[in-house]
Amino acid sequence: MSLTEQVRADLTAAMKAKEAEKLSTLRMLQSALKNEQIEKMHELSDAEAAVVIRRAVKQRQDSIEQFEKAGRQELADKEKRELAILEGYLPAQMSDEALEALIQGLVTATGAASKKDTGKVMKEIMAKHRDQVDGKKVQEILGRLLT
Repeated sequence: MSLTEQVRADLTAAMKAKEAEKLSTLRMLQSALKNEQIEKMHELSDAEAAVVIRRAVKQRQDSIEQFEKAGRQELADKEKRELAILEGYLPAQMSDEALEALIQGLVTATGAASKKDTGKVMKEIMAKHRDQVDGKKVQEILGRLLT
């Protein structure tokens, strides 16, 4: 079952179970997937659907950050619940320890020595591990290692 079919099936199940919050989140996701499909003019592959889901996850993470800065904890909590639903459709993320070890290995392998080399290492990591890592975390770790 493809990722878009899985979202559709879960949407139907949420409707039947009367899970309002999950239903709302999945409707938003279904709409984003449909818009992307219309734009691309073909059925989305799992990789293309994952990009749409990652975009929605990033939006939720940014919203959580903004709501917490503004002192709107109830809205931040709602976004966190939506984020948990969306993350269920993405592959598991790499642990911080494994990510740091991977980055350290790539820094050594590429010969990166300063912040100027950040782009070179980022390109390597994101090309091979895009589904398993968060770019923001990678950048943060690289900033610490390449100082």
